[in-house]
Amino acid sequence: MKRRIITTGDGSKTIQIEDWDEQYHSKHGAVQEAYHVFIEHGLRLFQNGHIHLLEIGFGTGLNALITLMEAPKQYLGVDYVAVEAFPVSMEEVEALDYCKQLKAGDHQDDFQKMHSSPWEQTVTLTPNFSLLKQKRDFREISQQNQFDLIYFDAFGARVQPELWTEDIFLKMYQALKTNGVLVTYAAKGSVRRAMQAVGFTVERLPGPPGKREMLRAIKPG
Repeated sequence: MKRRIITTGDGSKTIQIEDWDEQYHSKHGAVQEAYHVFIEHGLRLFQNGHIHLLEIGFGTGLNALITLMEAPKQYLGVDYVAVEAFPVSMEEVEALDYCKQLKAGDHQDDFQKMHSSPWEQTVTLTPNFSLLKQKRDFREISQQNQFDLIYFDAFGARVQPELWTEDIFLKMYQALKTNGVLVTYAAKGSVRRAMQAVGFTVERLPGPPGKREMLRAIKPG
C-alpha cells in the first residue's frame, strides 16, 4: 500500500497509509497523542521501581522513544516488549526525525538502535531501558501474567476491526499481571464492550487533541 510522511497538527510527523486514509499517529499531533495517551494515562501510574511493558504496534518507535526518555524522571526501569508484524523502513525512520522534534538529540543513537537492533533479541539501550522486538501478528501473543502495562496502539477498528475483538483483548487480559493497566487512544463503544466482556474494568478518559475520549482498562485483583 502507498505510504507517505505527513506533518501532523503539532508539527511532528507520522506515516500515512493512503489507501486506508489511516495514520500511525493522530493527524492532530503525533507527539501530543503519544504523551497524552501512553505517558500521562499509562506510564505515570508507575513510580520508583521496575515494570514490564508490552506495546501492541511498535510502528515508528515514537512511544518507545518517549518512554525511554520519561522513565528515569519517574525512577523507573522498563523492560519493553514491542510487537510489530510490518516494520517501518530505516528511510522512514530518518524522515520522521523525532529526536529533533523532541529536542532529544542525545537520544538519536538510542532511537536508531531501536530500529536497527535484531528482532527476538533483548537489547539494553540505557541503564533504565531494555527492548525486545517481536516480529509477529498480534493474534500470536501468548504471554501469561507478565506485564504491568500495555500500550495498545494498533491501527483503528475502522480499517482493522479484527484487532479490536474479544479474542484479542482476552490475550491482553491474560498477558497482564493482576492490577495491570492497558491504555489506548480508542474510545468506540464496541471496543469498550469487548474489553469488559473479557473481565477488564474500563474507564473513559479525556482524549488527546482532536479526540473527545480514550480508554483505560485495568485487570482487577
